[in-house]
Amino acid sequence: MSFFIFIVIGFAGNFIGTLSGGGGLISLPTMLLYGLPVHSAIGANKVANTVSSFTSFLVIFKEKEITLKESGIVLVTCLLGGATGGMVASLMSGDTLTLVAIFLLGFAFITSLLKKSNFEGEEQFKLNIKTGSSLFGIGMYDGMFGPGSGTLQMYLYASQKIAYIRAVGLNRVGVFAGCFGSSITYISTGKIEWPLTIALMFGGIIGAQVGIKVARKMNVKYINPLLRGITLLLIVQIVVNYYK
Repeated sequence: MSFFIFIVIGFAGNFIGTLSGGGGLISLPTMLLYGLPVHSAIGANKVANTVSSFTSFLVIFKEKEITLKESGIVLVTCLLGGATGGMVASLMSGDTLTLVAIFLLGFAFITSLLKKSNFEGEEQFKLNIKTGSSLFGIGMYDGMFGPGSGTLQMYLYASQKIAYIRAVGLNRVGVFAGCFGSSITYISTGKIEWPLTIALMFGGIIGAQVGIKVARKMNVKYINPLLRGITLLLIVQIVVNYYK
């Protein structure tokens, strides 16, 4: 029964995560409510997301909806940002990290209301001072804290007039970069409960693939409302956890 439940959790989290980021809204709290120890829950989530994000990226890459060059830019920048964030996190309190998360997500939400960024462009992702520093900052935030980093990436790609399915592919690369290093850490420290992690991974792969199929058919006018809804839910969840 537990195996099936974790397949469903993995499916739901990665389905939402593929479309707009924020899949952790579903998977992590549900695993904790189910009684999984916090380190095991985070580790399982990281391992499952590493695999599911990579498989979904491959599908988009094979269809030539994303290039190797821009994928490499996102991968390297997010890895460097994540590594830096991991080091910075040791110098900051948990309360400070929570406030940083609320500020970043709140800023992204307000900016999305002020700017008309709707994934209708056809641009490739180009590295410049603005995009590089933004992506590095998101990777750094992911290394420090994490919740909502995928959603923040989507806002960045929308601002660069990148088509939605391309943004989804780049987002999957960023998620892979953010989860890969931490997965190795959790595996090496023996925090992984493998039967449930494999179930989560299996559901995550299916959820990500279904998410890609839905993403290709989504009307762009629904994407920003979805992003904003996910952002508000993330802010509420983080605030509630902060006051707990």
